Amino acid sequence: MAEHGALGFDPAPGNPAAVLALAKKLSASAASLGEASRIMQSLVAHSAAWQGEAATAFRASLSTDLPRYLGSAHTSLAEAARRLTSWHDTLVAHRALAARYEVQAAAAKTEQTLADARRLARELASEHGAAARRIAQTLDAAADRLAPKEPGAMASLWRKITDDPGDALSNASAILGAIGAGVALFCPPAGLAVMLVAGGLSLAALTTHLADPKFRKPLVDGATKGEFDADFWKSAVTLLGDTAGSVPGVAAVASGAKAGTAAARAAMTAAPEASALTALSPGASAFRSTTWSTANTLREVENPLAAWALRASPQSTRDRVGVGVASVGAITATLDYTNDSDAVEQSSTAVDGARGVLDEGPSAAAKSSHFWTVMRP
Repeated sequence: MAEHGALGFDPAPGNPAAVLALAKKLSASAASLGEASRIMQSLVAHSAAWQGEAATAFRASLSTDLPRYLGSAHTSLAEAARRLTSWHDTLVAHRALAARYEVQAAAAKTEQTLADARRLARELASEHGAAARRIAQTLDAAADRLAPKEPGAMASLWRKITDDPGDALSNASAILGAIGAGVALFCPPAGLAVMLVAGGLSLAALTTHLADPKFRKPLVDGATKGEFDADFWKSAVTLLGDTAGSVPGVAAVASGAKAGTAAARAAMTAAPEASALTALSPGASAFRSTTWSTANTLREVENPLAAWALRASPQSTRDRVGVGVASVGAITATLDYTNDSDAVEQSSTAVDGARGVLDEGPSAAAKSSHFWTVMRP
């Protein structure tokens, strides 16, 4: 306040030397980022002749995102440096005016002269504040463009789904399977419908996973090289779950197809003069009813291990235990999208592996055995 004792306030606060020093540092950083961006782009452009796994990994690590982010950071810092340099010049001019008004106020002989000097100082303070807010907004905008933003929850979820559609189908199947098991306690037809959809998703997941080289590689490495790492166990447990989950749906559809074909042939034998379309209706009807009845029968086939362990318990207790086991699968499937911790992922794999060995595997084996008994001529 002593520096502006006559005015009573500082109309243009700020340190021009500090602003200029910061602008120079930003300008130097921008130049370094620009050079780094050019080097990255050159490395990616000239690596096309390099082939093999190492080359692929190298190009993946230097994806187009990295040069783009470096270029964006270079542009943002360069813009910030220009804005700060401009603000430095404005600050120097405003502080010169403030010093002039302070001299006028200190030399004032009348109240009016003093009031005029202070009025000019207040106008300068208003202009200075507005200029400071504009430069702050500009710097905030530059900072927003400096680096890529973290994706939101929904964007992150969608990215995980699109990055690994096989896992997305497996997880959706586990969640729907748990929902179907719970609904079946109160409304068996509705629960069975949901569980059939879950079985279809398991089959789709199985097909998608087996077609994915990244999914197959840990399994092949485990079988041929003895590399039983975390990726191997995750793929193995996922494969077990997909296979077990698809058994009821595949068995029901196969049983329905057999019955539908037999009904269509019977219709054509009874009316050989009719067209093939005539047999379509009884065939479709037999397919639909047999698929549904087979699915319902398989739903009631118990896990032999659970049936033995709960042999003294009523059926209602057994049903609730089955829902609880299915719910565990739904929980681990949900954790796949809500937690990126390696420890949680490995724990989920262990839980799913135990569930597969103790529940899904024996259940699928029992249902397959029942299905082959029915299908055998």
